[in-house]
Amino acid sequence: MANTQDIRRRIKSIRNTAQITKAMQMVAASKMRRAQQHALAGRPYAALMNRVLVSLQKRTDPTLHPLLQIREIRKELVLIISTDKGLAGALNTNLFREAANFDQAKTAFVVTGKKARQFVARTKRELLADFELKDSPSFVETKAISKFCTEKFLNREVDKVSVLYTHFINTINQRPVVETLLPISSFDLPKSESAEDATADVDPMLGYVFEPSAEAVLDAMLPFYIQHEVFQMILDARASEHSARMVAMKNATDNANQFIKDLTLEYNKMRQAGITTELLEIATAQMALS
Repeated sequence: MANTQDIRRRIKSIRNTAQITKAMQMVAASKMRRAQQHALAGRPYAALMNRVLVSLQKRTDPTLHPLLQIREIRKELVLIISTDKGLAGALNTNLFREAANFDQAKTAFVVTGKKARQFVARTKRELLADFELKDSPSFVETKAISKFCTEKFLNREVDKVSVLYTHFINTINQRPVVETLLPISSFDLPKSESAEDATADVDPMLGYVFEPSAEAVLDAMLPFYIQHEVFQMILDARASEHSARMVAMKNATDNANQFIKDLTLEYNKMRQAGITTELLEIATAQMALS
């Protein structure tokens, strides 16, 4: 049974751990706010670009573009967007559970994040490329990833490109999702906008003229659309990472503080029991002497 000295030592150790987790919680909260702002700020731009692409789709034959052509899937490329560090709850575990569902014989992987690289190496899967990104990557830094995936698809080395990342819903909820990057599927208006239109054939950019031609604009926009999609997914993954880490560190701090309360209560009980025992011994000695 532990004595009071052992309990004091445990209380001190847990208090030090709580200070570390509290500091990590504050750092994650600061990064989380910035990451959430960046992730949410890009969504209106993505919605506007989608309106333009819907209009271009109605004015051209999109099946003629190589990035839109659907082929028989013999080889699939999966881009995994993970974290560089742990202590983010079950975020990476849920992500890799989805990655394990891909057919190992027909799938090659491109990763960003040390945790994804370790997962691919541990499970002995085919790794084509590993990209390192800063904590807050810029659009230019992420272009190399989308360019690599696009080249693999255009060269027919793979027939499909998917992205596995953690979609940011809110601070508490983050969900791993798999989205098809290539070939690009047909574009749809956001639900709020499509509900306002009485007919589905309405051109959202009616009255606008594309120069030099709709086909030329589509050729220029599709690669940029892929780059922006990858960038937005990375921003979502970063917001999810910092949110999950903030929540995990808060839970760890709360658990440590509760553990300290329980140990302090146990320490006080043992100390009171020791004092009571000493008083009884003194009283017994006095009665024996009298």
